Amino acid sequence: MQNKGFIQVFSIILTLISLFYLSFTVVGRQYNKKADQYANGDLALKNQYLDSLSTEKVYLNYTLKQVRSKEIGLGLDLKGGMNVTLEIDAAQVIASLANTDDPQFNQALRESVAQNRRGSSSDFISLFRQNYERIAPDGRLANIYSITMGDRVRPTASNDEVITILRNELTSVANNSFNVLATRIDRFGVVAPNIQKLDRAERILVELPGITEPERVRNLLQGSANLEFWKTYNVSELGNYFNEMNARSSEYAMAQRSSQATTDTTATDVEGTITEDSVDQGNSLPLPLFEEEREKIVINKSFIEYFNEPYFAMGGAGGPVVGSVSKLDTAEVNFLLNRYKDIFPADVKFKWGFKAIDNRETYFQLFALKGDGSKRGPALDGDVITNAKADQGQRGSAWEVSMTMNSSGASRWATITGAEIGKSIAIVLDGYVYSAPTVNGRIDGGRSQITGNFTPQEAQDLENVLKSGKMQAGVRIVQEDVVGPSLGQEAIRDGFVSFLIALVVLFIFTCMLYGVIPGMVINGALLLNFFFTLGALAAFQAVLTLPGIAGMILSLAMAVDANVLINERIKEELAAGKTIKRALEDGYKNAFSAIFDSNLTTIITGIILAIFGVGAIRGFAVTLIIGIAVSFLTAVFITRLVYENRLGKDKWLNLTFNTGFSRAIFREYNFDFIKNSKNVIIAIGIFVVVSVISLFTLGLNSGIDFTGGRNYIVRFDQPVRVGDIENALNPYLNESVRAITIGSSNQVRISTNYMIEEEGSGVEEQLRELLGQGLKEFMTPGKTIDDHIQSSQKVGPSIAEDMIRNAFLALFIALICMGIYILSRFRNWGFSLGTVAALSVDAFAVVGLYSLLWKVMPFSMEMDQTFVAAILTIVGYSINDKVVVFDRVREYRQLYPKRGLRDLFNDSMNATLARTINTGLSTILVIICILIFGGDAVRSFVFAMLIGVVVGTVTSLFVAAPVAYKMMENQQDKKK
Repeated sequence: MQNKGFIQVFSIILTLISLFYLSFTVVGRQYNKKADQYANGDLALKNQYLDSLSTEKVYLNYTLKQVRSKEIGLGLDLKGGMNVTLEIDAAQVIASLANTDDPQFNQALRESVAQNRRGSSSDFISLFRQNYERIAPDGRLANIYSITMGDRVRPTASNDEVITILRNELTSVANNSFNVLATRIDRFGVVAPNIQKLDRAERILVELPGITEPERVRNLLQGSANLEFWKTYNVSELGNYFNEMNARSSEYAMAQRSSQATTDTTATDVEGTITEDSVDQGNSLPLPLFEEEREKIVINKSFIEYFNEPYFAMGGAGGPVVGSVSKLDTAEVNFLLNRYKDIFPADVKFKWGFKAIDNRETYFQLFALKGDGSKRGPALDGDVITNAKADQGQRGSAWEVSMTMNSSGASRWATITGAEIGKSIAIVLDGYVYSAPTVNGRIDGGRSQITGNFTPQEAQDLENVLKSGKMQAGVRIVQEDVVGPSLGQEAIRDGFVSFLIALVVLFIFTCMLYGVIPGMVINGALLLNFFFTLGALAAFQAVLTLPGIAGMILSLAMAVDANVLINERIKEELAAGKTIKRALEDGYKNAFSAIFDSNLTTIITGIILAIFGVGAIRGFAVTLIIGIAVSFLTAVFITRLVYENRLGKDKWLNLTFNTGFSRAIFREYNFDFIKNSKNVIIAIGIFVVVSVISLFTLGLNSGIDFTGGRNYIVRFDQPVRVGDIENALNPYLNESVRAITIGSSNQVRISTNYMIEEEGSGVEEQLRELLGQGLKEFMTPGKTIDDHIQSSQKVGPSIAEDMIRNAFLALFIALICMGIYILSRFRNWGFSLGTVAALSVDAFAVVGLYSLLWKVMPFSMEMDQTFVAAILTIVGYSINDKVVVFDRVREYRQLYPKRGLRDLFNDSMNATLARTINTGLSTILVIICILIFGGDAVRSFVFAMLIGVVVGTVTSLFVAAPVAYKMMENQQDKKK
């Protein structure tokens, strides 16, 4: 084998990389186990333990926080949590930039909002332009926007130019919202969150594993960014107040210690409890920074003793920084400041700094702000900012941030800066101080430069903070999935069990087909394939989901396909009388092109899935792509290295790649596929007609991915009947409800589109209350509906429209790509047409059978994202058979140029029939294992795969090849 040394070195490097990245998962799990042992079931104590070590270097100079970020993440379906798609209020952005009462402009905006809410394949700005130009055919957007955006929009600008500027502004708002959301999520304390921008500028995807408080997250994500400019105190002005605070807190701490000494408890009195409701939010600092839900806070030190650097205790100290506090003590400091707030002047506000001041991210600064006006609030709100930009100063000096304000903001800013010369102005976003620059002089005109020895990243962050107040653009949730951790544990168990069983079945099957030694070589390659796939997932920091596990198992089945193809070719070479060494060499060489083509076409399908899918489907696609790429390496190269090594030492010279099982089942075949294809095509035609009738009568079971709505998986203590559930809920949900059994007789999925058009934070609570009322007789006494709901999902109509468009677009692109690739490889339209015709039948067969069977099968058969992913996967898998047959036709045409075309096709299909059957059987065995043991989350997907494998095998033999034969026969007739 050529390049043997390169393959060996590459395999060693890949092994080391996989070991390196997987080691982080092992180390992270070890510390997680230690935290569980330390906390003994107390989640707050566990988080405190992990947080205390987060900046400690625990492995290869990496901190625990870095180690945990490099672990293989578990998706929401495995770990539980929340998946949210947010949409920025683009209408609010467009309106705030225009600031006009033009009736045609406002009518276009209202109609665009209504269309977007109902669902549209166009983005919001495209909808707005279409409506505006329809309502005002001669209208010019420049007349509206040149007034408020004179620095960017010329009065003579065309509508195209204005729309381009609006798109850029919306992108800027999306970027700002993205940064604000990322900061809020980081503060929320979620481990390994995922936040990413989607293809439409106004949409953002947020995944939060392990979340158990969805309502709190909804409020967190949908709140508008709140940018403010505050006056500040010099801490020297508050020295006497801090002295009194220290004395009173010292007495309180002494009383606490005395109380602890006389009682064996650490509980404080009622005054020692701090919750969200007990804090005066208008006159106090935010809740504890890292332990927001602590119910009991024990004070055992005086106020000053909690500070690492108490600037207020230093004589002559200037500036607004009170001091720095360990993140573990912020709750205690908050409690004391709230308890003794009457000591300080009424306009004193305390806020924490946004970033830690040390490399270990341990200490945070506390700032003393000064309320302004009768409301004692900020001196200026951030909505006056019109632009901000980070740049280096003159001649490459330190980085600085410039900002500009509108006319009203500039006037107010001049007054503030004139009065606060020598003092600091705090820039506060969402209650945290991002910067507190000192005022050097009165600033007129609304243009300011903020300096402070910023790094480039810090300057960019401050620019984003200032821009966040430029426009008031709220966000709303258009899709939401909430998965309970109990459901996640079941998914993990089901996925793990199905994987083990599928692996064992594959191992046994390969040994039965080719003997113990060849079978174990294949099995070793499969294990290596699994190891490399996990290593790649860890290296890319991908998230492992249940569909991802299914993709991994499917890639293992397809890895068997490559090994089967090689072994069948080796058997053919041995049957031709060649020695084992020569047969091995020729077998790998002759199987290479078919393996390469079939693997590449499947990767193309995976790429299309990754582009057009979201969430778990994209995870499936990524896992499938990695698995296929790795299987090519292990099947084609590494197994060959093993054989050559052993044969070079005169070992394994008597291998036959045959067993009694394979000889009993597989013989020489001589079927006339071309002749029999007519009957099969007629049967397929009848099936198509029946399926079309079924689609018009029975239809498809459309999931909320395509209709919009909500799903709730509800588990009861006793078995229930779906008819009873529907009858109980219909009066409450306006007859808009459907229930099916999921998994077991005591668990149902309730689907409804009731109130899906309604917006607001109270809609979800109202729906749950209606569910609770309707299901009261089925619920366990003393439990609420929230105790019974295992997971929930919401899809808005607008995002459902996008899913439909992406689904059909993905399928169309996949078929076109397959046809083009086959044409480029086989240089004949007949092969492309046969492939596309067969793949179209494969895809339609799934649709038709889902229409015929969705009312009778014992599991959910919905048309949703998973359904579309299954069809695309079938297209990628099914083409393997077509490629293998066509590859043999191409080979035989070169070897036997005088043989008739009909005989060439029949001989090719007979020669590859054993491989087709072996591959189909191995894949079907794997699919059946997942179907039985894999859990409800993937059952519909796997059933579609089962249909696809069976139908795909039939169409390879009786549709693809016969159509290609007929086309090529016509081409020959024309030449004659």
